Amino acid sequence: MEMDQVYTELILEHNQDKRNKRLLDVFTASEHGHNPSCGDDLTLQVNVVDGIVKDAAYTGSGCAISQASASMMIDVITGKTLEEAFQLVDLFLGMIKKEVTDEEELEALEDAIALQNISNMPARVKCAVLAWHTLCEALKK
Repeated sequence: MEMDQVYTELILEHNQDKRNKRLLDVFTASEHGHNPSCGDDLTLQVNVVDGIVKDAAYTGSGCAISQASASMMIDVITGKTLEEAFQLVDLFLGMIKKEVTDEEELEALEDAIALQNISNMPARVKCAVLAWHTLCEALKK
């Protein structure tokens, strides 16, 4: 199986998987993100306790890429410190901008590495980064 096929399957799996698409009973920050160019819309809730992301979830609607990216992001940041979460956001955005290409370094993104080639589709970049930018805004509060 080609890597592009594996990555496509990961995106589809995360888009269909609803375990991260829910409301949190307890959260310390909430942020709304919207992409007016395509209509992607999400609200991210994060529960940070003692500087650690204990839980996160999102609600909203959008294309498979925006929804999968949100789910992947939640998987990768849960259990991380705020500093680590911000580093992962920077790493993801660096990957999308093709500023970070070292596969070993990108492994920290886990399944989100499947979105690496989105940068080749400029119209889809905003879809992929929406959740990550929303997370950054939520954690700054």
